[in-house]
Amino acid sequence: MPLGPDIVERLNRARADLRMGVPVALVAGGRGALALAAEALDPARLAALAAMGPMTLAITDKRAATLKARAYDGDVARLVVPTDATPAWVAAIADPAGDLASPLKGPLQSRRDGDAVFARAAIQLSKSARLLPASLLVPVADPAGLASAEGLTLLDWDRAAAVLSASAPLHPVVSARVPMEAAEAGRLHVFRPEDGGEEHYAIEIGNPPREAPVLARLHSACFTGDLLGSLKCDCGPQLRAALAQMGAEGAGVLLYLNQEGRGIGLANKMRAYSLQDQGFDTVEANHRLGFEDDERDFRLGAAILKKLGFSSVRLLTNNPAKVRMMEAMGIAVTERVPLKVGHTRHNAAYLATKAKKSGHLL
Repeated sequence: MPLGPDIVERLNRARADLRMGVPVALVAGGRGALALAAEALDPARLAALAAMGPMTLAITDKRAATLKARAYDGDVARLVVPTDATPAWVAAIADPAGDLASPLKGPLQSRRDGDAVFARAAIQLSKSARLLPASLLVPVADPAGLASAEGLTLLDWDRAAAVLSASAPLHPVVSARVPMEAAEAGRLHVFRPEDGGEEHYAIEIGNPPREAPVLARLHSACFTGDLLGSLKCDCGPQLRAALAQMGAEGAGVLLYLNQEGRGIGLANKMRAYSLQDQGFDTVEANHRLGFEDDERDFRLGAAILKKLGFSSVRLLTNNPAKVRMMEAMGIAVTERVPLKVGHTRHNAAYLATKAKKSGHLL
């Protein structure tokens, strides 16, 4: 086996580089480009990129709609970066925090020539690194040579895109008995994805038979709700109520998936909360940041259930999308069990938005 990194390992390096403000070299269709995350930009690297040629700022169509910029490529917009652009200008385009205070950011010119392969690549990489979906791009003639000379990570995007779009295989790491308030007969299973991403957990209550539908919940991590007892969402009460119901029935499995903030990460979730304080609802806040309504991958839950030997569930959820995904991934949902807890005056508008715009059955 070669000692050098394979495409999965290169992707992990690329994510780390982007988070630290280091450019990544991309190759696709015989062409090359450098990509640098907008939120990690500093003046020195901006100057270095500008010296290499005309720059483009890639943003999603959701962010472009907020900025009244043209998204000629459908799902992304490629904005022309002015020659006198500063990191502050880039940050203002990428981050909506100051939109209401400084709404006039244009006129913004969108590119419509060429294709958007590198724009889509850069945005997908930024999302997978839990950064704002906005990235600076500059074309380069010899990406491999530049990467070698500068010590940059080089990504063959055709291969990398296939890895990112797939759900990484999960492998059990360890399981151990964990007596809990909800049930003394508890066991925690840890699963680790092959792509080096965050681990996910299965909390098994009792010893549920594998041949019968198991009472199950797919619960996405919520630091503020699960740990801090935040009243802005119903996540913490749902977590505890689900475990309590499993304990009362003597059997169940709760999948704790590390997909904070509907898959955008805690920092971006807090950015969304800040926008909600400005008067936007939860979906509008996500869109202003450049994200979809929900960026989670529910395939992870189905994969863990299969690893544990389950093929059918009674699913504790108010979200029909989870039912559809389980069924699509080969897990039979024999019953949707409602989980209506945690309603407060602080989250009434949030829950109403989930019902109206995301189809939750509340």
